Amino acid sequence: MGRKYDFDYIVIGSGPAGRAAALNLAKKKKKVAIVEGNVFGGADLATRDLPYAVNSNFAKTFLKIKNFPATATSDFHFNFPTLISHQNYVTSLAINEEKNLFAEKNITILSGHAHFLDKNTIAINTNRFTAKNFIIATGSKLKTGEISGLDSVNYLTPETALKLPRLPKCAIIVGGGSTGCEIASYYAALGVKVIILERGNRILLEEDKEVSVAITEHFTSDLGIMVIPNARVVALEQDSLSKRVIFVSNGQEKLVRVDCIVLATGSEPSLDLGLENAGVKYKRSGILVDKLFETTTDNIYAIGDCINRENSSTELSEYEAMLLTSNILNKTKASPNYTGFIREVNTPLAVATVGANERDLITRDKKCKKSIIYLKDLPAGDIENKSSGFVKIFAKDNRIIGATIVAENAGLLIEELALAIRQRLSLNSIVGTPHLKNSDNLAIQIAVRKLTEK
Repeated sequence: MGRKYDFDYIVIGSGPAGRAAALNLAKKKKKVAIVEGNVFGGADLATRDLPYAVNSNFAKTFLKIKNFPATATSDFHFNFPTLISHQNYVTSLAINEEKNLFAEKNITILSGHAHFLDKNTIAINTNRFTAKNFIIATGSKLKTGEISGLDSVNYLTPETALKLPRLPKCAIIVGGGSTGCEIASYYAALGVKVIILERGNRILLEEDKEVSVAITEHFTSDLGIMVIPNARVVALEQDSLSKRVIFVSNGQEKLVRVDCIVLATGSEPSLDLGLENAGVKYKRSGILVDKLFETTTDNIYAIGDCINRENSSTELSEYEAMLLTSNILNKTKASPNYTGFIREVNTPLAVATVGANERDLITRDKKCKKSIIYLKDLPAGDIENKSSGFVKIFAKDNRIIGATIVAENAGLLIEELALAIRQRLSLNSIVGTPHLKNSDNLAIQIAVRKLTEK
């Protein structure tokens, strides 16, 4: 007789990838356990997506009311503890609903940090559990780099920045990537004095330069955020009166005192689970997997932000989970198609990118056509007095190959273009689709029409 295991599958990590994988396997009556070493729900329910959505939606609404011409002179106030209480309520409700669903599907929840003892065994605290197969979905963790003084300073991370019981008066955000910009705009919209220290020469380095320019102007003009590029943070300090950030800018060492420091310095895969004991190979950039998400150990798979891939999002992680488990259950070998996934920066003036951007095209030396339409030139721009935002589209061989949108509702607007890229729709099919005249998505139709005329 073969060896008996506690479970058919143990999934390590309860974030978007882990939860989707566990649920899909359980639907087919597999005996499944899921392990969580921190807060059940992972990045999308517990620490990032859902809490961010609750708080940032409130901040955007508050900002719009405060800046609306008819109410701009009014003195608006809000109860911050009530906002945090609402965030906690929504998060707890979602987590409890998920736990109830897991109970219905007979999925066992194991709390604690998993550590491989061999390819079929993990330890959680003093307990051991075995499984025929494992799926690693541990996600990522904060990358702090070479900043000194971290052990002596009460700094915040992207997971804790939105859970403060009271708002700070002044905050420094270390890092001007998408997460840093989202946290900075949230604080600033609610009246906090915010400084962004970005090591590179501009914020949002992954995006095209004109995106960085537009968001920087929005931050400084509309939100009062101070953006300092070329600022390398070297140390953090703290005493009874304040926290201090020491950074180097233009060859000079500078010091700023604040009452809140948020490190948004990027992320790296969470790999501290004894992978060597299971024969799973990895690099600093993530666990090595093939196109079927199989690791170097035949019964262990890995998906989500812990694997060696460039981009990161909840949607990507869930997609990988569904594809992997579909292959397992149906004994198929479908490889992933990452075409059409959207990258978003959820600030009041938001950014959404799909496919190639200008930086990508320069790198690949692709010959293509470009069209850009500014929202201020649309009827909606006149109606809402827009001064910022644009739609930029790249096309080749009568197909869209990339697009970037900067607008309040950029994430929704770009879904049309994501569909066009993924399904290889022709330019004429988009031009021929009716678009509302007094909305921002009219810019998409105009931009694509210009591409057909070139």
